[in-house]
Amino acid sequence: MPGAVGALASAALLVPLLSAAPPAGAEVPQEGVLQGQFARAAERQGVPESVLLAVAYMQSRWDTHGGAPSVTGGYGPMHLTDAVTALARTAPHHSEGGEDARGDSSRPVRTGGDAPVPAPAELPGRLRTLERASALSGIPAEELRTVPAANIEGGAALLAAAQREAGLPAGADPADWYGAVARYSGADDSETAATYANDVFDVIRTGETRTTDSGQVVTLPAAPAVAPATGQVAALGLRRPAAGPVECPASVACEWVPAPYEEFGDGDYGNHDKANRPASQSIDYIVIHDTEADWNTTLKLVQDPTYVSWQYSLRSSDGHVAQHVPLKDVAWHAGNWFVNAKSVGLEHEGFLTSPDSWYTEAMYRSSARLVRYLAGRYGIPLDRQHILGHDNVPGTVTSTIKGMHTDPGPYWDWAHYFRLLGRPITPSAGPHAGVVTIRPDYDSHQPVYTGCVTAGEACVPHGSGAVRLHTGPSTDAPLVKDIGLRPGGQDSTTGVNDTGARASTGQSFAVAERRGDWTAVWYLGQKAWFSNPAKEPTAVNARGLVLTPREGLTEVPVYGRAYPEASAYPAGVPVQAVSPLPYKLLAGQRYVVGGRTPGEYYFAPVFDASGHTVVRGQEEYYQIQFGHRVAFVKAADVRVSRA
Repeated sequence: MPGAVGALASAALLVPLLSAAPPAGAEVPQEGVLQGQFARAAERQGVPESVLLAVAYMQSRWDTHGGAPSVTGGYGPMHLTDAVTALARTAPHHSEGGEDARGDSSRPVRTGGDAPVPAPAELPGRLRTLERASALSGIPAEELRTVPAANIEGGAALLAAAQREAGLPAGADPADWYGAVARYSGADDSETAATYANDVFDVIRTGETRTTDSGQVVTLPAAPAVAPATGQVAALGLRRPAAGPVECPASVACEWVPAPYEEFGDGDYGNHDKANRPASQSIDYIVIHDTEADWNTTLKLVQDPTYVSWQYSLRSSDGHVAQHVPLKDVAWHAGNWFVNAKSVGLEHEGFLTSPDSWYTEAMYRSSARLVRYLAGRYGIPLDRQHILGHDNVPGTVTSTIKGMHTDPGPYWDWAHYFRLLGRPITPSAGPHAGVVTIRPDYDSHQPVYTGCVTAGEACVPHGSGAVRLHTGPSTDAPLVKDIGLRPGGQDSTTGVNDTGARASTGQSFAVAERRGDWTAVWYLGQKAWFSNPAKEPTAVNARGLVLTPREGLTEVPVYGRAYPEASAYPAGVPVQAVSPLPYKLLAGQRYVVGGRTPGEYYFAPVFDASGHTVVRGQEEYYQIQFGHRVAFVKAADVRVSRA
């Protein structure tokens, strides 16, 4: 995962993938063409059209991405994989930047940067499906990457081959293709293959209609009576997932790949802390990360006791889940000890700055089901004040702000994710509301970002859920400043890893002013403007609680963690400084409230957990949406009202 401002992606992955532009003479999409291409490929390969459409929906939602690859090297609507270059990455998530993943000053810094990065293993078959599709269909690999009709034909050929290899006849009944669909997932275990096939057949039963990124409407009519032959998975010869104390819903395929809790000597240990949550502390947050590494590297690193940790990893190709740390324990993932102690971390296989990075529908759905389960288990609200990106977690003190990481970044589709969570981001107030929630149209909203490959160079145009914030109601106005990232007062930039002037889908802000097609919100202690035209809105009006400095105060300090007052610490537990960040919440400004929390500190500096304790004080805090990242203010300093 890239660090804060200026971190760049590895050219080892990105440069080869830039060659995926459509060749001269490549097929140009026309209205209705894509639907016909699915029908013709299904007929030629003897695959039910509904099966072919549903598999493609699970892989790409029928998007072509202009011939550019997914985060795991998958191409086109069928996500045919050619990920040789993906394993050349050498800077996994917690190995980039200077963020201390543990984020607790009572222990030495733990960045993960000193751990050796495992050498890539031989590329698994699930990441080489384009090669096989080419052999089966006779279509050259370059056409499979760049020409949608060829890509669909190749995917249909893979499904037909899977049906033949299972000894089953081709036929028009989709129910007979459950095993072939499970094989198409590429999963090497039976539970993941079955979960993937269940999702595909759920799409068949419910139906889907969508306008794709090439502007075409594709429709899969609902077939609610389809009852697939689920027993076919048993004949595929796949392994059973690793058994263990997994904490997952039955609707996801989950296996136990434990992170080690080991002592090294001289007081050092890794790679997480024992705890007793939620009896000891409530779990209030779920933090969404991306791995910046392939799946095998990710699993090897989380099993390294000298590295850092997170609770779950999710695989992009099929949505498979591995759990590493029990939910009662505290993983080292968010760079902020207060957040770590009260959160669960989910790592998603992917790369923030891939030129046209996209995640499969399979992973989005699996992740959403896992998050719904966790939210229900711990009473976590399904909103962007509690479902955080790593890029929304604040630095603990001023000196850590620059090193905080920026994943999953502006290309993560929060609007789609929240639809899958069952909490779509919709208006909840009228046109004069005092709060707005950011929600541009992801596909059509394509602000220019720079630095995906080379510093200062524009990234490939791509849908984004983030809006850019200016000092005035004009695109010519400078971007707002973030004095934590740039103490010298320089303007923010369009860098893909620069969060200084960025608001993301689902984040809510108090309205400061409206002027024509522009809306101003309070952001990092200043008025920040974003384009919000009525015909193409980038935000929805919302209800919510807001806070402002209490009467008599001209400014209020802002904090990156909610720690107790000094008098709350018992003997033997060093007092943690309540250190404000460099920002100020000024009189007259308003910020949206995310919740109220007591000041808490989990004291866990040594391997022996018997001495660990939770310090809880009388001081209470409000969490607020202060900038791109959340922050905390003391409840005694502010007054709360309904916007």
